[in-house]
Amino acid sequence: MASLFRALTPLTRSSPTICASCRTTRPFTTTTLLTSGHNKWSKIRHDKAINDRKRMQTILFYTQQITVSCKLYGPDPTYNPNLANIITASKKAGVPKEKIEAALARGQGKSTSGATLESLTFEAVVPPSIALIIEAETESKLRCLQDLNLRVKKISGAPSSSKFFFSRLGRVVFEKDSENNVDIDQIMDEAIEAGAEDLENDAEGNIVVWTQPSDTAHVAKTLGTRFDLKALSAGIVWTPNEGTKARLDSGIQHEKFAEMLEQMREDGDVQAIYSNVTRGEMSDEEWGKIEECLSR
Repeated sequence: MASLFRALTPLTRSSPTICASCRTTRPFTTTTLLTSGHNKWSKIRHDKAINDRKRMQTILFYTQQITVSCKLYGPDPTYNPNLANIITASKKAGVPKEKIEAALARGQGKSTSGATLESLTFEAVVPPSIALIIEAETESKLRCLQDLNLRVKKISGAPSSSKFFFSRLGRVVFEKDSENNVDIDQIMDEAIEAGAEDLENDAEGNIVVWTQPSDTAHVAKTLGTRFDLKALSAGIVWTPNEGTKARLDSGIQHEKFAEMLEQMREDGDVQAIYSNVTRGEMSDEEWGKIEECLSR
C-alpha cells in the first residue's frame, strides 16, 4: 500500500502546464498590436515635423523677400511693384497676415508696434566646437540676449568670441531670369564696376554676387534696375573660413543642435544664423534639418 502511495505522489505534485500553441501565440499577438500602434504614431509625428519645417521655410522665404524689397525700393507697394508682387505671392502661399505686417515693419527698421528696432550680434560656441554668429533685430536687447544665452547653455554651449572663424562679406542673390535669360556673363562688367568681387550661380540657378559690405546696397540697386533682376536677398553675411569648419555626426549632439537652431529660427527677432558646421556621418534628412535653419 505504501509503495502504491509513493508511486502516485509525483502525480499529485506535478505543476499545471500550458500547451505550446498558447505559449507562442499569445505574446506574438500582443507584441504585434503594440508595435503597429507605435509605428503609426511615429509616422504621424514624423510627417508633422516635416510639414512644420516646410511651412517655416515658406514663411521665412517670403518674409525675408518682403523685408529686402522694403529696404531697397521702399515700403509702399504702390511705388514698389516688386513688393506688391511679393505680398500677393505671400498671401497665396498662406503666410499669416501678422508675419507679412512684421516683415513690412522690419524693412523700415521698426516693430509692429512702431518701436525702433536695435541690431544685435550674438557669438557662441556649442558642442562639438561649433562656432555660431546670430544676428537679430529687437525691441529689447536684454531680453533677446537672455533668450539666446538660455538656448545655447541648454545644449552645453557658451557665449564666446567666434568672429575669427568667419569673413564678413556683402552678398546679393538675384532670382534666375527665365524670361530674358540674363546670365553672369551679361552682367559681369557692370557688376564689377558697381563693386562686385565675385559672381556665381547657386544650386537653383540664381545669380549670387559677392561684394565688400559697404557696396552691398549699391550693387543690388544698380544691377536690379539695369537688368530688371529680382533681388531675393541682399545683406552682409558671415562665411566660414577654410580650415576652421567643425564636423558634426549623427547622434545626440546633432539632435540637440538641430532643435536649438529650429527654436532660434522660429524667434521673430532672429534674422540670420551663421555657423562653421560641416556635415559628418549623417543622413540627408538629418543634414537637411541643419541646412534649413542656417543662413548661407
